[in-house]
Amino acid sequence: MINLEISHLPHKSAACIEALKIVQQERGWVSDESIKLIADHLEISSEEVDSVATFYNLIFRKPVGRHVILLCDSISCWVVGYEKIRDHLKVKLGIDWGGTTEDDRFTLLPIPCLGTCDHAPAMMIDSDLHRDLSVEKIDEILKQYK
Repeated sequence: MINLEISHLPHKSAACIEALKIVQQERGWVSDESIKLIADHLEISSEEVDSVATFYNLIFRKPVGRHVILLCDSISCWVVGYEKIRDHLKVKLGIDWGGTTEDDRFTLLPIPCLGTCDHAPAMMIDSDLHRDLSVEKIDEILKQYK
């Protein structure tokens, strides 16, 4: 799959972010070993690949849960109850930012914006966007993810 991405680009190194996404999709996260393998394949340094991986907040450099919760912490979400949602999630899941539940079900991460300010507060679980959140809605939403 990485070779397919390379075939569309003028330079191998331009496929770096796509290669990282492909590895993460297959393995759930991008290990140091994967960084080295990608670098070798793209004929660039491991440091270059790592700098790309650490720049993008949706490339996970350590293992994450089966479901990643991205809670929007933009000003719009803050104004309409972000703190209450954040605190409820942390208590309900028993984790802090960057933490993963003991059963590996959820990882909780902040994200600067989900682009749905007119329906704040908002979060994304995997690729599912949840808007107009309340504490009660959170409990129902979490039940959907096994």
